[in-house]
Parts: sequence; structure tokens; C-alpha cells
Amino acid sequence: MSEQLTSPSPVAVLDVLNSLLEAELASVFRFMGEGSPYLSRATAEVRRPLAEMVEAANVRASEIADMIDTLGGSPPPHHAISSEEQYLAFLSLKFLLPKLVTEKELCIARYRNALEKVRTLPQVPPQVVAMLEGHVQEITGELASLERAAAHVAANKDGKDPSQPAAGTKKASDAGQHAG
Repeated sequence: MSEQLTSPSPVAVLDVLNSLLEAELASVFRFMGEGSPYLSRATAEVRRPLAEMVEAANVRASEIADMIDTLGGSPPPHHAISSEEQYLAFLSLKFLLPKLVTEKELCIARYRNALEKVRTLPQVPPQVVAMLEGHVQEITGELASLERAAAHVAANKDGKDPSQPAAGTKKASDAGQHAG
């Protein structure tokens, strides 16, 4: 039993890091990437922070994958968008932003739980703890930015969702409807 306590615990650390990587790769933020209708239709006040968050999430995932490799593990494969998730492409930004806020809150909780766990493990490389602490700080800043973006969209003075087509124009979902 004492051998277990004094031996390195890379398997436990790898398990924590793989869980975080899977969460990053499965995040709804992967829908917000380059060419996303949400980014192209959003105002500059909303588009810029979202684009930065998407890039930061990709960097975090890459850093976690690199750390897994460094510790001798194998990162899980990337997830493709499933057919069940296709509905997200039809949501308005006004509806989606509060969901993104919730997603960031869950992400912070995951990272804090991971930090708590790795701090209890013996012989955890200090760079793992430092990386996770840095990610928590970064994600906390992103949450504040998302909350501001959600408030900006919710308070849009004309009450319109900036991700929706202008009045008098058709949405793709209207194309198949006939008046009559």
C-alpha cells in the first residue's frame, strides 16, 4: 500500500487530463469556429471575443494533448459533430449566448475539480498544475467576456437579434414555405 502512495501516478494524471481534453473537444464552442454563421452575423463587439475564445479553446486543447504526450499517454481522438448536434446551427446568437455562458461555467468547474484532484496525487509534475491554473484564469476571463456579450445582445436597442436576417429578408427556413 505504501508503494502506491510513493510511486508516481501518471495514470491518474493522464486520466484527469484526458477527461479535460475530451470536454474541450466536445465543447459547443467548436461550432463557433471560422465560417460559423454565429461569428459572421454577430456584431464586432460579440464576434471578436467569441473568435478569441474559439482560438483559446483550441490552444488549451493542444496544450493538454501535448502534456498527455509528454507524460507518455495518448490523447483521445477529436469528436466530429454528431447528427444530434446539428440543431445548434439553427439557433440564434441571442439564444445561444446564455448557453455558452453556462458552458464556460461548467468548464471552470471541470478545471477546478481537475486541479483539486491532481493536487492530492503524489509526484504530479508541477507543469501540470501550472497549466491547469493558467487555464482556469483564462476561462474565468472568457466567462466575464461572454457575460458582457450576452448582455450586449440582450440589450440590443432595437430588440433584434444581430445574428438574424434583417427585416424583409428571408431566412433559409422560410424558403420552403408558401403563402397561400
